[in-house]
Amino acid sequence: MEEFDYYPPKPELVEPKVKSSLAVTVFSIVLFVLVFLLFFGNEVNFIVYLLIVLIIHELGHFFAMKLFGYENVRMLFIPLMGAFVQGKKQEYSQRQSYIVTLSGPIPGLIIGTVLFYLGLTYHWYWMVELSSLFILLNIVNLFPLDPLDGGQLFKLFVKRNTELFLMAFALISSLLIIGLGWILDSFVIIVFGFLMSFRVRALQKQHLMHKEFSEEKINYEVSYRLLSNRDFIRIKEILLNNTPQLKNYVELVSEEESDPILASQVNNVLKTPVKQDAGVFFKFAILLIWGAAFALPFILYFSVNFNWLVSFLLFDQL
Repeated sequence: MEEFDYYPPKPELVEPKVKSSLAVTVFSIVLFVLVFLLFFGNEVNFIVYLLIVLIIHELGHFFAMKLFGYENVRMLFIPLMGAFVQGKKQEYSQRQSYIVTLSGPIPGLIIGTVLFYLGLTYHWYWMVELSSLFILLNIVNLFPLDPLDGGQLFKLFVKRNTELFLMAFALISSLLIIGLGWILDSFVIIVFGFLMSFRVRALQKQHLMHKEFSEEKINYEVSYRLLSNRDFIRIKEILLNNTPQLKNYVELVSEEESDPILASQVNNVLKTPVKQDAGVFFKFAILLIWGAAFALPFILYFSVNFNWLVSFLLFDQL
């Protein structure tokens, strides 16, 4: 007999549709600028340059996600921290993930390089400053630290997506960021590093949950749409046993009210499948691009005639 003869059908997963995403993005940008003005009111030029760099960087991720069919894609800015683009798919592609990750920093580095030469050629000092910020921020973003783009590339290359590896990587990244903040005497960087430590705890809880799923022979590496009714019931039971607050809430409300919540919570603990479609040559090309990005500052330095650079700086001081 079929599965649905034994188990009731799982509730429908209602994905929240992102409404007025542009309005939310604009609001986050305004808030981002206002907070920066509050702390760095005398650095208006820098704030404008920073906003331009971040918007172009995140637009690269945004358009790549849209191209590959991600759902609910939106861009958000976080005051004193930065910005990010988020979106979801039923199944992720390793090849597409590489492209989406690089689509933020690489366009920024290309634009920064073009602006650098234009600024020197036409003696536009503001353009050289803007190009320097383009190059600096996008190269820093490629450092292999979580949650930077370089950290995402690193995780894609090592092929280790187990929670234990992710926990260790997130913890090391958090400690390195805190150490960097301490060296630079930057309270913001230190706070960001501590916030990263909360991700370690979340990954630990997820690891313990998945370990229990494996012991119960539950297939959790699947999209919610393909999740069997049997596995939904078993995941729900484990989830309620490990989350007393959720269990108490479910017992207090009707089934009609609890079903959407349970569907969402079960979906959150599933491990989204990743299609391993990136070949050796594709990965080698990505690695070359990644390495070339770090070599870019040295290439620019040695490609500029020293006398030309000195004359440019003297011209700016006149």
